Amino acid sequence: MRWNRHLVVLVVALLLVGACRTSSADDWPRAEPADAGLAPDMGDRIDAGVRAGRFRNLHGVVVVRGGRLVLERYYAGPDERWGAPRGNVSFDADTLHDLRSVSKSIVGLLYGIARAEGKAPPLDAPLVDQFPEYPALADVPMRRRMTVAHALSMMLGTEWNERLPYTDPRNSEIAMERSDDRYRFVLDRPMATEPGTEWAYNGGATAIVGRLVAKGSGRTLAAYADAKLFGPLGITDVEWVRGRDGEHAAASGLRLRPRDLARIGQLVLNDGRWGGVQVVPADWLDLSFRTRARLKNINYGYHWWLGPAGPDGPRWIAGFGNGGQRLWINPGLDMVVVVTAGNYDQRDAWKLPVAIITEIVLPGLRPRRRL
Repeated sequence: MRWNRHLVVLVVALLLVGACRTSSADDWPRAEPADAGLAPDMGDRIDAGVRAGRFRNLHGVVVVRGGRLVLERYYAGPDERWGAPRGNVSFDADTLHDLRSVSKSIVGLLYGIARAEGKAPPLDAPLVDQFPEYPALADVPMRRRMTVAHALSMMLGTEWNERLPYTDPRNSEIAMERSDDRYRFVLDRPMATEPGTEWAYNGGATAIVGRLVAKGSGRTLAAYADAKLFGPLGITDVEWVRGRDGEHAAASGLRLRPRDLARIGQLVLNDGRWGGVQVVPADWLDLSFRTRARLKNINYGYHWWLGPAGPDGPRWIAGFGNGGQRLWINPGLDMVVVVTAGNYDQRDAWKLPVAIITEIVLPGLRPRRRL
């Protein structure tokens, strides 16, 4: 009897430990898809697509509507950690996943927080003035006209080529990662156009924004994110990969659980508030979601991709990541969708999250039941 009593005490203790470990970040209120105005067989159709090979290398899908978690699906497949193969991984709700360039959108939020705290330079501040350790940069007049806003909108005007595969050392982001000083590498690129006139996808711009946040706050980028963004949202399981120089890879190195990325999407829907606390300034979100560059079939704001304009702003807001990573936020539908996948460095990787959203999640939308 004494052994049985000890066994019962041990089991209860383990259960309590497990509850404590997951309570802070797993307290999503839940609803059935039908109650949230979505097709009741949505999850079954995703499962069927995975079994049929149609949704190849899909790792996870999280759908939130009306602040309630209505769908969560995880699968097994080959994965990477910032380019390093991890083999075949069986994903679940507690597995971290590369966000790749969705990291850029998170860095945009962090700049907005630091800006409001007076710990980051204003949007119109010349970039070269923020890096006095590189005095020679100021010798080029056109370079002196690059501002923080140009970095956030990816309109620096410098030569930068990320159209090459990320396995190619000539890719500018890869070259940055291999350089001795990533920040000087970014700022010292030859000028190609007047800053603010042409858009070019530029992970180096994100590196610069992340560095401004770190310099102004006196913390590493990851430490500032933990204190000012992840912590207030109850997100405790985070990894931000560092480059070979020890600096956090601002443009592509963040790893989160998909449901925690969905919490960031819900924060955006809540105009930057979480649990009664204004985590991200609402005016910064408004500035971030204004079109800064008009591209083919899509627009770009301050480190966020924007859908077509509606009467109250963009119809959707998104972070995109290499391999099929997606944070998709639709204010009009009060909906957040997160997709994670393993189709890294494949040109058509974007098709998978688009298919999940447009062919599975959105069809069959109907009025939500009173919850």
